[in-house]
Amino acid sequence: MPATKQAEQRDDLERGRRDTFNSLIKEQIIHTLGEPRDLLQVQVRPLWEGHYRANVFIGKDSASAQVADSFFLTIDGDGNIMASTPAITKKY
Repeated sequence: MPATKQAEQRDDLERGRRDTFNSLIKEQIIHTLGEPRDLLQVQVRPLWEGHYRANVFIGKDSASAQVADSFFLTIDGDGNIMASTPAITKKY
């Protein structure tokens, strides 16, 4: 198999793993926080190994989007939230 094909397959596999990992983090946030009215999205961004920033966006559409909540997260290797600043508590 050509090296470029293998690299593409590795990239696709890594992208799929990252998407699954981010979805797991989003689910944990919404499960604990509750679902805000007019939820647009929960954005999860990696910062460095095991550390992420999560923003909860609300609004009628993307033009009116606001960050309702923002968390700095420490995540274990399985995608579980180990710590959050501020703490994620039931809000909605």
